[in-house]
Amino acid sequence: MRQQKKHPFRTLTFFLLLLLPFTFVIQPLRAQELYKPAQDLGELFEHVQLQHVFPDSKTFPDATPLAPPNEILQAYGQQKDQPGFDLKAFVLANFEMPPQPASGFTTDTSLSVVQHVERLWPILTREPGADGGSLIALPKKYIVPGGRFREIYYWDSFFTMLGLQASGETELIQSMVDNFTHLINTTGHIPNGNRTYYLSRSQPPFFALMLRVLAKEKDKEVLKTYAPALRKEYAFWMDGVEQVSAANPTHRRVVRMADGSILNRYWDDQPEPRPESYREDVELAEASGRAPEEVYRNIRAAAESGWDFSSRWFADAQNLSTIHTTDIIPVDLNALLYHVERTLAEMAELEGNKAEAAKFEKLAKARRKALLKYNWSEEADFFYDYDFVKGATTNIPSLAAVFPLYFCMAKKKQAAAVARKLEADFLQPGGLVTTLNRTGQQWDAPNGWAPLQWMSIQALRNYKHNQLADEIAQRWVAKNREVFQNTGKLMEKYNVVDMTLQAGGGEYPNQDGFGWTNGVLLKLISLNPELLEVPLEELELQE
Repeated sequence: MRQQKKHPFRTLTFFLLLLLPFTFVIQPLRAQELYKPAQDLGELFEHVQLQHVFPDSKTFPDATPLAPPNEILQAYGQQKDQPGFDLKAFVLANFEMPPQPASGFTTDTSLSVVQHVERLWPILTREPGADGGSLIALPKKYIVPGGRFREIYYWDSFFTMLGLQASGETELIQSMVDNFTHLINTTGHIPNGNRTYYLSRSQPPFFALMLRVLAKEKDKEVLKTYAPALRKEYAFWMDGVEQVSAANPTHRRVVRMADGSILNRYWDDQPEPRPESYREDVELAEASGRAPEEVYRNIRAAAESGWDFSSRWFADAQNLSTIHTTDIIPVDLNALLYHVERTLAEMAELEGNKAEAAKFEKLAKARRKALLKYNWSEEADFFYDYDFVKGATTNIPSLAAVFPLYFCMAKKKQAAAVARKLEADFLQPGGLVTTLNRTGQQWDAPNGWAPLQWMSIQALRNYKHNQLADEIAQRWVAKNREVFQNTGKLMEKYNVVDMTLQAGGGEYPNQDGFGWTNGVLLKLISLNPELLEVPLEELELQE
C-alpha cells in the first residue's frame, strides 16, 4: 500500500488530542470533511461507472484520490475532450486503487477446517488507522468479511463474533463492539459499513445481540456500559415515531399501522444510484419503466436489509424491476427491534430505572402483538413479510420467518408449523435454502447463507425441535467442509440444492474468505464437535 505523507499539522493535532480526555477525542463526523466519491467527483464518477472502466463497480468508490477531488475533476474537464484521452489511464494516474484480497496466504487442506479459520482471523483483521478515500477510520481492530469487502459490515460482524467467541478472541469482540459504539456516537447510527457511501443507511440491527455475546464472555454489567449507545441506535430506527398519524402513517423507517400500532421498515434517505453499484442501478431504473428515484429508494432500502437482493422485495416475486421494499414490514427487522426493546428494558433494570424498564417492556409487548397480528398468516401457517400498502402478507416464503422463533416471540403452535414447513420445503442436501423462488438473485434459491442457518438452528432449538436443528447443522457443516476440502476455501454463500455446484446470482461473483461463514462454522462445531469428526463420506448429503 502507498505510504501516506506525514503532515506536521496533523501530527501536532494528534499529540494535542492525546492530552484530552478520551470522551473529547471522538467528535461528530462533519459531512463536509468526508470524501464522498459520487458527489465530489460529479461527471467523472458517472463516466467511470457507466463506461464500465472496472469490472466491479465497487472498485472506483473504494479508490483513494491522490489530490483534492476538485482538482482532479478540474483536470478531467480540461483533458477529457483531447484527442487520444484514455479514461482508465487518467483514473489510474490520479487514484490509488483499493488493495486486492490478501495474497501470499496459502491454504493447507491437510489442516482441519477449524485450524484453517483460526489461521484466517489475522488475514481478515484490519488495524485502526486514518481515513483513506471513502473509508471511515475506526479506533480499534476489526474483522472484514473478505474478498471485495474491504471494510467492516454491520450484521456480518455479529456472526463473525460467534466464531471469535469460539476462538477465545474476546478482546477482538470488545474492539469491534467499541468500533460500532464509535460509529453510533459519530454518525448517529451504525452504517451499512465504514464507507462514506454507506452513511445514508444501516443494516439489520444486531448491535444488541453483539452486546449479549460480549456480556456472555465478560459480565452482564457490560450492558450498562453500552446502554447509551443502544439507546441512540434505537432512536435512529424510531426517528419520526411522534410524527406519524392516521393521515401520515410513515416517516423514514417508522410505519403506523391501521390499528395505531407501530412497526418498522427498511429505508434510505437518498433516492440515488448506489455509488458501489452505480451502473447496475441506473440500468435497472431505465429498464423498469418506473420513476428512477422510486427504484433507487427501494434498491437502497433492500441493501439496508442485507438481503440484496431477494424475491422478498419484489411485487411479482420474480423480477428485480418490481422492487418495492419500502412498502413492506419485514418480519426479521421487527423481531430484531423487539429484542432491542427487551435489551433496553434489561439495561434500565440494571441501572435501577424501573420506569424506563417498564416503558421498554411495554413497547416490546406491543411490537410482539403487532407482529403476530400482521406477519402471521393463519391460512399458510407461516410468518411472512407484510405489505402495508396492500394490507396483506406478501406470501413469499423465506427464512426471515425464523426470527420470531429466535427471539421466542412465536406461540408454540406457530413454531411447530414453521418447523414443519422448513423441513418439508426449505431443507436441502446442503442445508436450508433462503427462499423457494429461483430468480437469479443471490438471496433466493438455490443459495444458502451462514447467518440464516444459524438463526434457523437456534430458533428451532428454542422450541425443542432439536432433531431438525441437528439435521440442518450437520448438512451445513458437511457442505462447508466438502467445499473446503475440494477448493481450500470457505465461501460467502453456497448452493445447498446441487452439491456439485457453487452458489451464484447477484451483482458480483461469489466471494471467499469469509467472515460470517467462518464464524458460524466455528460456533456450530464448538457446540457440536462431532460434526468435525465424522468423515465426509459417511454423512448423508442426499435426499
